[in-house]
Amino acid sequence: MNELRLSLNGEWQLYYALEDKKMQDSLDYLRENGEMIPARVPGNVELDLYRAGKEGEPFYGENIYDFRKYEFYRWQFERDFDAPKEKGDSRWKLVFEGLNCFAEIFVNDEWVGESRNAMIAHAFDVTDFLHYGKTNHLTVRIRSAINEARKMDMPVYVETHEVGTELMFLRMPSSSFGWDIMGRFVSAGMWREVRLEEEKPTRIKDAYYATGMVRKNGEVPVHLTYAWETDDPMLLGYTLRLKGKCGDSEFEKVYTPGFTYGAVAFDVPGAKLWWPKGYGEQNLYTMTLTLEKDGQILDTRVDRIGMRHLDIDMVMEKGDAGEFKISCNGCPILCKGSNWVPLDALHSRDAERLQQAHDLLNDAGCNIIRCWGGNVYEDHAFFDLCDERGMLVWQDFGMACASYSALPDFVEQLEAEAAAVIKKLRNHPSLLLWAGDNEVDSCTQGRGYATEENRYNALSREVLPRMVRMHDPYRYYLPSSPYAPANMHYLDVPEQHNWGARAYFKDDFYKHTTAHFISECGYHGCPAVTSLKKYIPEKDLGNWLNSDVWDTHNTDYIRIKRRGYNRIGLMQDQVDILFGCVPDDLETFARLSQISQAEAKKFFIERTRIKKWRRTGIIWWNMLDGWPQISDAVVDYYFAKKLAYYYIRRVQQPIAILMDELVNWGHEVFLCNDSREEKQISYKITDGDTGEILLQGECVSPANENVKIGHIREMAGRQKLYLITWEMDGKEYGNHYISGYPSYDAKQMLAWVDKIAALPEAFHWEV
Repeated sequence: MNELRLSLNGEWQLYYALEDKKMQDSLDYLRENGEMIPARVPGNVELDLYRAGKEGEPFYGENIYDFRKYEFYRWQFERDFDAPKEKGDSRWKLVFEGLNCFAEIFVNDEWVGESRNAMIAHAFDVTDFLHYGKTNHLTVRIRSAINEARKMDMPVYVETHEVGTELMFLRMPSSSFGWDIMGRFVSAGMWREVRLEEEKPTRIKDAYYATGMVRKNGEVPVHLTYAWETDDPMLLGYTLRLKGKCGDSEFEKVYTPGFTYGAVAFDVPGAKLWWPKGYGEQNLYTMTLTLEKDGQILDTRVDRIGMRHLDIDMVMEKGDAGEFKISCNGCPILCKGSNWVPLDALHSRDAERLQQAHDLLNDAGCNIIRCWGGNVYEDHAFFDLCDERGMLVWQDFGMACASYSALPDFVEQLEAEAAAVIKKLRNHPSLLLWAGDNEVDSCTQGRGYATEENRYNALSREVLPRMVRMHDPYRYYLPSSPYAPANMHYLDVPEQHNWGARAYFKDDFYKHTTAHFISECGYHGCPAVTSLKKYIPEKDLGNWLNSDVWDTHNTDYIRIKRRGYNRIGLMQDQVDILFGCVPDDLETFARLSQISQAEAKKFFIERTRIKKWRRTGIIWWNMLDGWPQISDAVVDYYFAKKLAYYYIRRVQQPIAILMDELVNWGHEVFLCNDSREEKQISYKITDGDTGEILLQGECVSPANENVKIGHIREMAGRQKLYLITWEMDGKEYGNHYISGYPSYDAKQMLAWVDKIAALPEAFHWEV
């Protein structure tokens, strides 16, 4: 039976005032003493203030600092709504999908509950507070998160590498407090949907599907765990009916549940399998579970699942003795993808940016996405796209670059958060693994504690694995990314974040990394000048060094402190390394910076592919900016594509021809196949300046393997552009390679880029 949902999105009234000694708990205090402006839900208070003319555009220039004072304010959102005409047998709940952060909920000025976690949904039973058939008044009062943190016990173990130490006590996205990829907006508001929801007395509460290893006869074992509830005094006469359908593959199972919780196992013969992008189809089964009594349908639940078995061969040893290899349905997968960071610093705008952002990943050939631990948890819409497009999801829990409290109060919050997130997302076939956090192991490793036990992280070693084991036992758990056990350094483990000094992208750090799987690796690239003009005042555009405006979008929150390194300075040095000089005009600087970034990202991906299976994957940093900044992203906040985007798109194709680095007298040429299909290829490599054919031929590309197809003799240090083309299934593809050592002539390089852009699947590079 369908349950009623009433949206409470839209226009609200917002009262606000500084939390000071005069502040009273009465709801009338803000109504009488605070300022009032219109508000939108979903929303953020910064956007409400901007629309009301109280503050400037949050992302422009140095306007970000004007919002710091609001971190100490109290906010009171109010609106009227009509309740259902009758109460009936149902319960009625107010559901907040995103509530930031210390909130109290009032219906008709009566207190009904509170929350303190912005990362998960909250539901409040308001059955006994509603005036049925009448207009009701809803109030959401949000206290200052910073002031709440000031009241908390702060053990000395708790420490962060980022700007805001308060982030370790508050369950808000870590990047909200200022990060090297995000501006500081310690926001408030309802950033996701709000609704009034009916809950019938007899209903299916939960269904969890897990699929096992595909058997030789094509059968796939499926494990279903279900939970339902009823106010019926006896559990007699009930039936659970399960129907599964994917194209012409259908099945039906009927069970008589003896209790409101249970588990069943069954086999699906000839199942249509789900595969990661490039390795096969993304077949999805619609699973319809109905609860019946005496032939009458009481409730229905629909899920989409994939018949697949994911496996991770994880051996925690140094160097080649280690391993971090992902397989699907028994087939090893060479992973290529991007880290997924906040879509917007003001998260109420995430949803409107999702489709365009995800389209970029799909177009660029990504088959894996790592949801970084400083972000919010993405909603079903994101995971649905990953399911449909075959992108594996590596999901960090929401902690990053800090040592968090293991005291009971924080543990209780984290357990509830983890349980909610796991239960919400666990049926998505794209979900590969849960990771305890981002870089907590590596951040605590060098602090010199008296004993190794003092570094022990109970959250990632006890709390989170326990929650995964209880709620999603068929999925892998990684304690941290990178995971650094007591006896290993974080740059010796099989899965690594390869940042280093960020010097020349072909230096020894990058060429000789011991990583098997690189889950972070980036390089700076200047945004398009057309984008820079949207957030850098014209008078500051040409002064990218020693500029507070540029440093603000660096990202430095300079009103608190500057970072130990300057991203713009690094970016300028990288241009200097590659070209031996730094141009004075912004457009040329932006172009040369983007060339530097593009060649670097291309190099990182190609080295991973050429070293297959010694390397098993790379998740580069990153596709898209979440606010206007100078960064490692290959697409800026305004969706302007940097040169690196086009290079990545070419080298992440399932089948590609790549040239290796110079060894002795030349370059080996590899045909790399990251698919389950054998293909016939014809190819040609030419000198980009003379047009001379240097290598050509035809060959077979074996499924999921690399083959060496030739060798091109070259003198060490000679700078040359190689243009690579190949034909497969009647379609032409292209790639390139630039030989030699820096410094390169900037004018020559820009001319080469024009030739590179004109290769098959040509692109137009705008700056």
